[in-house]
Amino acid sequence: MGKRGGGPTSSGANTTVLVKRKPQKLSRDAPSKLTEQMGPDSNGAHPFDPRSTIPFDFTEDQILLVGEGDFSFARSLIVEHVALNLTATVYDTEAEIAEKYPQAQENVEAMLSEEPNTRILYGMDATKLKSGKGLKGKRFDRIVFNFPHVGGKSKDVNRQVRYNQEMLVGFFGQAKDMLNDEGSIIVTLFEGDPYTLWNIKDLGRHSGLQVQRSFKFDAEKYPGYEHRRTLGNIEGGGGWKGEDREARTYVFIAKGENGQRGPRDNGAKATGEGGTKRKSDAGGKGGNKRRRKGGDDSDDDD
Repeated sequence: MGKRGGGPTSSGANTTVLVKRKPQKLSRDAPSKLTEQMGPDSNGAHPFDPRSTIPFDFTEDQILLVGEGDFSFARSLIVEHVALNLTATVYDTEAEIAEKYPQAQENVEAMLSEEPNTRILYGMDATKLKSGKGLKGKRFDRIVFNFPHVGGKSKDVNRQVRYNQEMLVGFFGQAKDMLNDEGSIIVTLFEGDPYTLWNIKDLGRHSGLQVQRSFKFDAEKYPGYEHRRTLGNIEGGGGWKGEDREARTYVFIAKGENGQRGPRDNGAKATGEGGTKRKSDAGGKGGNKRRRKGGDDSDDDD
């Protein structure tokens, strides 16, 4: 991942790819692709644990991924975790992504095959999300930016820190206004310098947010995910294993909120594409349903 999602200018026109296919009929009783740690409730469903280090409710949440790089994280959420309501965005145009990350198209095809309602948006600037084509008026439960970085704008560390801080403040300002009630913004950064110099918690507070919790990022919980440099496979070095480096995830919520979601009745939550409300257990037309996978206990230290 590590793809720059923002900056002072946008790269190319916004492009929306939304492929409609007949949803596959999946059984809720089918075995999970990952071992489920949480026991079922009285209805046989696996409840969402708000303290899990996988901070998503894959059945309910409207999820927006920012700066997706080669789409391997998005693919893992859909193929391995059965995310139902996902929008994945990248800063580059479709042609630029194909040149930088040859594997991206395979990941996109796998996502759309598994969950045809997945939305892929190209040319999306993280600092201009609200006005982006395909995102105007949309709201989300989880807005995720993994390993944000502006790229090689300068070799000077202080300037790099400042550029990345400006980008994150711009992102926070946009994302905060796109959250559903009790929604959260999830940002993952590498541990150590220069990333600690960004002071991400202070940037969040400056933007009207507060850190609800943080925890060690565990890439193994997302099979198939590979961190990608902003420069791409060739220029950035295809063999570099960023996913093996220590990283931390920060969950931000609006100041004054506790981030705890109450029960939802009859799917009366934020609308999806076209303003259609999604029922809590609906995976597509005709009542086809897909089963959510659970996560592990939280490593919260905030």
